[in-house]
Amino acid sequence: MLRSTREFFAQRDVLEVETPALSRGVVVETHLDPMVVVDESRGDGRDYAFLQTSPEACMKRLVASGSGPVYQLCRVFRAGESGRFHNPEFTMLEWYRPGFDLEQLMDEVGDLLATLLPDLAPTSRRRTTSYRQLFVEHAGLDPFACGVEECIDRCAELGIEPPAGLDRDEVDAYLDLILSLHLQAGLGADGPLFLIDFPPDQAALAQVREDAAGTPVAARFEVFLRGVELANGYLELLDADEQRQRFAAANERRVADGRMRLPPDEYLLAALGAGLPSCAGVAVGFDRIALLRRGADHLDELMAFPWNRM
Repeated sequence: MLRSTREFFAQRDVLEVETPALSRGVVVETHLDPMVVVDESRGDGRDYAFLQTSPEACMKRLVASGSGPVYQLCRVFRAGESGRFHNPEFTMLEWYRPGFDLEQLMDEVGDLLATLLPDLAPTSRRRTTSYRQLFVEHAGLDPFACGVEECIDRCAELGIEPPAGLDRDEVDAYLDLILSLHLQAGLGADGPLFLIDFPPDQAALAQVREDAAGTPVAARFEVFLRGVELANGYLELLDADEQRQRFAAANERRVADGRMRLPPDEYLLAALGAGLPSCAGVAVGFDRIALLRRGADHLDELMAFPWNRM
């Protein structure tokens, strides 16, 4: 799979790069916790760093400096993530395409999946649906118009018990819950499903644009196959001031949820300020592709040393 992936990008003149696993600043996301590394060897006190949850920041800095299209296969780390489809340390495939729009990147993701999973993900089975269409048709909710109380009632009707720590004032938290516990298992049953046009509050590091009806949506997609989320792609946000504001808002939500306030990656923000070319980027869970290719049920079946044996 690694060899096929490298051949795939070599044929498209996408450069393989390697970036650091340690950083002093991070891409701040509300529900994503990096692992903290403490260096106590310095005489002036502790020096904090973070293991990367994604190589995104450094890769964007390369693109901003003129690297052209780049990809990376690397180990990444996420605290508190362990389960059927999660391991605290895992392999990520991430790439950035200057000049690509979201649709071109989706086509390339589909082509890669067809290469790695020819029996499960041929291009002829690829489908696309919007976030709104999925929720309206299969959850009875309009995610762009519903409120928290409506979401709570719908969860009760679906037999979903919100966890104790869920933010009960945040609609997106309930939408994520309904997606993961009610909708996801049926997504991509016959081939890759590209879910597009998310609510703008879920833009993270993506641009916000208007859909065909003139509704603001996040310019991003997620890919599901056999109920497994495989990829998360963005039409990348280029505005440094807007990105700083989003990081600040994510930190405020983190603090409200009892999570650590994280230092934003100032070098990434500086790269955006200097000028990131228009580009689209995507992160792919490589271990999950291997899981589907193997026909396995749990990531532990693929790993010689899963977290519960370390």
